[in-house]
Amino acid sequence: MDLQQAISNQTDVGLEITKHLLRTDFKEKNMPRRRQTAPNCISLFLSSNPIPATTYLNFLAYNLLTSVLADASAAGGPCLNLANGLWVDRSHQLDESYVQVVCNYYKAALKQADFKSNPDGVRIEVNSWVNQETNGLIPEILPPNSVTPNTYVILANTLYFKASWCRDYFNASRTRNGAFHLLNGNSVYGVPYMTSCFGGCHSISAFDGFKVLNLAYKGSSDYKDHRCFSMHLLLPDARDGLPALVERVCTFGVWIFRSSS
Repeated sequence: MDLQQAISNQTDVGLEITKHLLRTDFKEKNMPRRRQTAPNCISLFLSSNPIPATTYLNFLAYNLLTSVLADASAAGGPCLNLANGLWVDRSHQLDESYVQVVCNYYKAALKQADFKSNPDGVRIEVNSWVNQETNGLIPEILPPNSVTPNTYVILANTLYFKASWCRDYFNASRTRNGAFHLLNGNSVYGVPYMTSCFGGCHSISAFDGFKVLNLAYKGSSDYKDHRCFSMHLLLPDARDGLPALVERVCTFGVWIFRSSS
């Protein structure tokens, strides 16, 4: 089983879900996803694999946790923590083989909860877990009254990432105020922008209708760790070109960079 291909497949599904959400729930909005994902996207992901879905997903989850997203802070690299949590109503007896998969492949915190008599207590417990796993960056993910006696299961997933830039790309003293243009045609003035230091070197690629800026993070000093993390920022040439660019990226994925060059 090829890990790189598995990650590529998952990326395609993520882009497909993003495109669906941007066309419906989140059209012209900035919002985190808190509802169910599109069933057709999940079906597409599972049906596109020639091996059993459970085997495929277990393989992908285990390798993501143990290698791709392994913490490298001890060797000066990114601090990474991918955590999975599963709360199941205690009235349901879990099969031992299922428990083994959840704990061994997904490294999940598996707990049986009392949703029926103490739903808010479970909500507080989940929020506490998320708060701890994200080092306080997400203190609450479940708002009051979001967990009820009818809740059967809660799946939680967090990813904590903290790293230093490999170069001194920006300096706070060079922050400059400018105009920020909204999709509705209005502009907000006096918005603080980071600007590059004199002599700064950036990796920028120009394509048909948009540009891509690549900012690399500092890597691990462990010679066995060949991972390279970076942030890619995409900017359309047209002031109102963001929706079209999002549609383009979500449709063609990483191939957009090759076909546009």
